Amino acid sequence: MSTRTTFNTANTARLTSKPAPREGAFGNATELICRACGAQQPLGAFYACNECFGPLEVAYDFPAITREQIEAGPKSIWRYQQLLPVAADVASIPNTDPGFTRLVKADNLARELGMKSLWIKDDTGNPTHSFKDRVVAVALAAARELGFTVLACPSTGNLANAVAAAAARAGIRSVVFIPEDLEPAKIITTAVYGGTLVAVQGNYDDVNKLASEIAGEQPDWAFVNVNVRPYYAEGSKTLAYETAEQLGWRLPEQVVIPVASGSQLTKVDKGFGELIKLGLVDGAPYKIFGAQATGCSPVAEAFREGWDNVRPVKPDTIAKSLAIGNPADGPYVLDTCRRTGGAVEHVSDDEVRDGIQLLARTEGIFAETAGGVTVANLRKLIATGQLDPEAETVIFNTGDGLKTLDAISDRVGPTANIPPTYDAFAAAFPSATQASAAQAGQESL
Repeated sequence: MSTRTTFNTANTARLTSKPAPREGAFGNATELICRACGAQQPLGAFYACNECFGPLEVAYDFPAITREQIEAGPKSIWRYQQLLPVAADVASIPNTDPGFTRLVKADNLARELGMKSLWIKDDTGNPTHSFKDRVVAVALAAARELGFTVLACPSTGNLANAVAAAAARAGIRSVVFIPEDLEPAKIITTAVYGGTLVAVQGNYDDVNKLASEIAGEQPDWAFVNVNVRPYYAEGSKTLAYETAEQLGWRLPEQVVIPVASGSQLTKVDKGFGELIKLGLVDGAPYKIFGAQATGCSPVAEAFREGWDNVRPVKPDTIAKSLAIGNPADGPYVLDTCRRTGGAVEHVSDDEVRDGIQLLARTEGIFAETAGGVTVANLRKLIATGQLDPEAETVIFNTGDGLKTLDAISDRVGPTANIPPTYDAFAAAFPSATQASAAQAGQESL
């Protein structure tokens, strides 16, 4: 508690020493509201409530907006500019322009799982191949308006990539903190952008604690998921907006979302609610399901036990992008899943690997471990009767499998290793050559 108080005071001092944000800097956003007690604060670099130290989120006064206005916008998250805490000219300022990724009709996977209608919101098409490009783009816009000159973060990997790339594109410095045992591919795909990359001896929760301390001492650093977190989190709403638009302006009956901090899941729910409130979609009920790996499943445990709060755990899973043992939004994930009639489940690391391979084999989509968690949990939710296989379902694939090759490297490889001769091929694949001979015989008749 004392850390938050000190940090909040430091932020107030720094903001008064910087130019005030320009008029309209945060679009239709009006204030920050505490999610715990409802207290209001002005828009600024704050993440903790002055009254109870609870988490803050952005509130808005939305104008009337039509589907046609949105559809006329750019093919990026900025088509939803009026629904985000960003200025009207945000798309004209150098950024990575993430979003509007594909929604895949997953008929093959649906048949395999005995489902009627399944879609995959595939965010591997973003600039650094994960959904984190969305949240970082919104955080960067806020950081600019608040006068920060360095973009920083603690990260489990994908956020590190996104922050380093966004800072390079914006022409500013980046400082990224990661656990030292992060997947090598994610280290390389962060370091390549030329920013400062700091490996910390500990897990993500240790990294996050250090970053929070540093944020209080560096007045020009915008830690995207710390001191500008309320704006950063709003970027996840665009997953909800795009899914609804790509479904023909309707909400799916069920969604399955991987859970790390839990922010993505709660903001997808917020986005669906805003679309209903604005009359852009019908207010049909929907269920939200959270997916975790057994080695880091504090929210799933709390859901199963009927707790209202989450007990921290020490992560031990191959799904490192989800390895947050003390998830900030854990209690809000519980509320969201219970309120909508969903659930939070978990699967073993072997099931995660199975999920990666199942998705690749059926739909040609290579997901990182978080995607394997989602697919494996989808299968488990169906098997346990928690998810209705007859209801239209969307699952979220949040990252590219090329980032987590180690997870399945011992499971896949060449079908055969042969000399460069036809006889060697025929010996290795006799059924293929016999089929060719039989076909030739048929054609000669």
